[in-house]
Amino acid sequence: HEANPMLGLRGVRLGIVKPGLYAMQVRAIVEAVCDRVEVGGHPVVEIMIPLTATREEMRQMREELEPVAAGVLKERGVSLPEPMLFGTMIELPRAAMVAGSIAEVSDFFSFGTNDLTQTAFGFSRDDIGKFLGLYEERKLVPANPFVTIDRPGVGRLMQIACEEGRAARTDLHLGICGEHGGDPASVMFCHEIGLDYVSCSPFRVETARLAAGQAALGSSESASK
Repeated sequence: HEANPMLGLRGVRLGIVKPGLYAMQVRAIVEAVCDRVEVGGHPVVEIMIPLTATREEMRQMREELEPVAAGVLKERGVSLPEPMLFGTMIELPRAAMVAGSIAEVSDFFSFGTNDLTQTAFGFSRDDIGKFLGLYEERKLVPANPFVTIDRPGVGRLMQIACEEGRAARTDLHLGICGEHGGDPASVMFCHEIGLDYVSCSPFRVETARLAAGQAALGSSESASK
């Protein structure tokens, strides 16, 4: 039992405290990848470590997991059509602020904006309904920050992480996962700060695609003027 499990033993911390846990999961992933390759598939493999706050967390996990993945590929005699990537979810303010150092040992970042919003505001997504209506009525927040990215705060953290990450690694792949990926205003913001992709719940995919297309079209029109 934990008093505050959202900030407790989960994510990368669990992988560090329970040696072999993530290795088992990576082995299962790579075994499945090998199965697909053997029947003519072309899988693209990205292993994402959640809730990292420090470079050393990411470095140690990658150091543990890469040999596991390589070992499975060797055992099965399989060569991947694309390099296997190891990255992390940026969902803590500290991770955003030290993104440059984390990028040194990461192939990609995916912004977990649900938790990044919770930890930046100190709001619980499960409990915000108790006071959100009053906050919006009194203009204490411009909109529900769990629906539309808070540009001045959470958005600024994302922008810092993008800039610092790509300064450290120019080929760093950047994306977002979470419900914000299906919000048109948030998709536009993600485009503005240079993210490569957005992801969202299945029922919001059509909206996200339309918003992403509009954002890209708007940028093209602005550039041509």
